[in-house]
Amino acid sequence: MRQLRLGMVGGGEGAFIGAVHRIAARIDGRFSLLAGALSSDPARARSSADALGLARSYGSFEEMARAEAAHPEGIEAVAIVTPNHMHYPIARAFLENGIHVICDKPLTATLAQAEELAEVAAASEALFVLTHTYAGYPMIREARRLVREGAIGKVRLVHAEYVQDWLAKAGTSRQAEWRADPARSGAGGAIADIGSHAAHLVRYVSHLPIESVSAELSTFVPGRLVDDNAQVLMRLGNARGMLWATQVASGYENDIRLRVIGDAGSLEWRHADPNRLRFGGLGAPETILTRGGAGFQGAARVPAGHPEGYLEAFASIYSDAADAILAGKMPKHLPGIQDGVDGMRFIEACIGSSRANGVWTQV
Repeated sequence: MRQLRLGMVGGGEGAFIGAVHRIAARIDGRFSLLAGALSSDPARARSSADALGLARSYGSFEEMARAEAAHPEGIEAVAIVTPNHMHYPIARAFLENGIHVICDKPLTATLAQAEELAEVAAASEALFVLTHTYAGYPMIREARRLVREGAIGKVRLVHAEYVQDWLAKAGTSRQAEWRADPARSGAGGAIADIGSHAAHLVRYVSHLPIESVSAELSTFVPGRLVDDNAQVLMRLGNARGMLWATQVASGYENDIRLRVIGDAGSLEWRHADPNRLRFGGLGAPETILTRGGAGFQGAARVPAGHPEGYLEAFASIYSDAADAILAGKMPKHLPGIQDGVDGMRFIEACIGSSRANGVWTQV
């Protein structure tokens, strides 16, 4: 398999998520990073590109999209790793130039932008991949398969938690600064930054749409302009759900949990122990399913008992993106543009519900 030519917008010196994307793109050897507009500051973009050994550096994403589309060995895909408010114009520019897009979540800063971008993507021959990282974990995909095949019966309840503490106090880091600025993050804080991940896990594993929500979004840190805690009740057809996303839970670094309960059994996954999946059958002993163990039908890079983690899950998204680009078609298990639109509908519904004191709001 040849390596696909990759570019990146954002992710320059000091950026966290850009480095994660670059590592993920390299793990399975499916991409070669050749070009970038790594900062809105041309000098910083150049120094960042030099540090990474990129063949081509650009002072703006507009210039990059045009030049790479015209280059005989131009990039085939671009990774977008900027603050949320820039996702829409950057993705649009590359899609309109026929370059595949791999974009960090949430899709855009507003639902209106998301819906417009979906139209652009539909008109483009290029594919759009959204990096909902946790969909790359083997045991999350195994849970999705088990639910689809009826292992727990008809889904009744879904409970998702994404709990962090890194914004428990006012901070001045670059990462904290833009996430707390509605002009760059959008109107959502925790509900957009990590609640979007939790909501995607709910939909991805249960195979059910989130139809309506009753939400309470709170801001605990004085002076913060976006929510830092979200508690959401959800209706998923005849099933019911709860979602808690917070960035102010002191003592919890990055605790993610998902429970899916059916009329015949249940599944539980924890990010702290990602290679194991708890299965409980009604009236039967609890079973722990392992990545690569008996009955496992997914893909694994290393033998059972050798853990795969966050970077490998991210790499699975990139490897699937490479497969999709070469095949010219998105597989059902890979998050794409519709997942992004659904995520923005969820975020805006939660914000609207909270502003209306928890009134049930259609997603």
